[in-house]
Amino acid sequence: MANWNRRKIIVPSAEMAAEHRLARTLSWPHLIALGVGAIVGTGILTLIGVGADKAGPAVILSFAIAGAICACAALAYAEMATMIPASGSAYTYTYVVIGELVAWVIGWSLILEYSLVVSAVAVGWSGYAAPLLQAALGVPMSVMQGPALGGVANLPAILIIAVVAGLLIVGTRESATLNACLVLVKIVALAVFVAVALPYFNAAHLHPFAPFGFIKATGPDGVERGVMAAAAIIFFAFYGFDAIATAAEETKNPSRDLPIGIVGSMLVCILIYVGVAGAAVGAIPFTSFAKSPEPLALILRELGQPKAATFLAASAVIALPTVILAFFYGQSRIFFVMARDGLLPGSLATVSARGTPVRITLFTAVIVGAIAGLFPLDEIAALANAGTLAAFVAVCACMLIMRVRAPDAPRTFRTPAAWFVGGFGILGCLYLFASLPAKTQGYFVVWNALGLAIYAATGARRRTIAID
Repeated sequence: MANWNRRKIIVPSAEMAAEHRLARTLSWPHLIALGVGAIVGTGILTLIGVGADKAGPAVILSFAIAGAICACAALAYAEMATMIPASGSAYTYTYVVIGELVAWVIGWSLILEYSLVVSAVAVGWSGYAAPLLQAALGVPMSVMQGPALGGVANLPAILIIAVVAGLLIVGTRESATLNACLVLVKIVALAVFVAVALPYFNAAHLHPFAPFGFIKATGPDGVERGVMAAAAIIFFAFYGFDAIATAAEETKNPSRDLPIGIVGSMLVCILIYVGVAGAAVGAIPFTSFAKSPEPLALILRELGQPKAATFLAASAVIALPTVILAFFYGQSRIFFVMARDGLLPGSLATVSARGTPVRITLFTAVIVGAIAGLFPLDEIAALANAGTLAAFVAVCACMLIMRVRAPDAPRTFRTPAAWFVGGFGILGCLYLFASLPAKTQGYFVVWNALGLAIYAATGARRRTIAID
């Protein structure tokens, strides 16, 4: 633990060993597609039901609050990404600005975030895919969807993770191009939902607007509800732009492309989310879809639009893998950089002849596949949010520290009203963390206690070039 506060020096790619060097193949359209592909997914297609169960019609407000907090974090990410154009996202920024111990905690939290996000989206994809597979193949739902329905494992979730892992092994540019095509399918599907559901909008469905109140509170059934309780869960629906930051070393012009990708994708997605949430809660009473694994398709069926519902479900099956791809990509790069730094086994930090980290991709697939196959969606999403909130707080703090430490350092992108944005981002994330279920907070503490024990036990093997 003696070197807990040493800070990392960024080494240019040209000076790295060949087996540690990632290929630069991405431009800003790829990054925007990666961001939109990551952000627009399970959160709006699946978690809107979980959010409505906790907030009622005020889930619209929950989306707006979570989006505002994420927007502040996105601006901080954009500034830090141009100052430190290296893979690793919040982990790397913290290592450079604050020091090794805090960086380990953030990296350990990012492992939690990305692993659980990939798993949660795979489970959400399975919710849409399983009914279609049942109709096409005649396989019982209990066999395909795991312990929640009496089966052994969620087989569709494991299958889609394996497919995405294969794509990433083939190549980053190829995966990004396919991702961009699938993102268009997803946006068209959401546009169809709004176009079909909006004519059925009934203001009466919005009353009472916030039946469970604003602040998180535990109801007689033992479930924590309220606008902020919902925001703390559907916060999961907004992050994804941080996966863009992990692509810094694979971006052709990071100083220009990273801010465009991070900020642009975030703004587009806030507009999409609020519009879809408004159409959903206005079309039918929220109690009708609050616990459905496919709430938007259910709404369309309730409105007597079975063809539109089938189109939406099919589009989700086709397009939700874009979220899995984006976060799987980010997770593998976090693992890769931590291994390259010596904080994880160095043998994992090796790239193939195509410039892709095959070993770490396979390692990631095993971890997230096990989680997706065995755990339900709501528990996965809540715990993933805890890791993300920790990372967002760290990035906002890094931005403010660098404004004091190096106020004149070159910044291709400067966050407007930096102290307000950074402060609001930090306080908002802390408040959302406090709004998470108490059990989730406890799991997060246990996870990081385990991480600190591993850090202390393996400290002698660290080999990162760093300065105090």
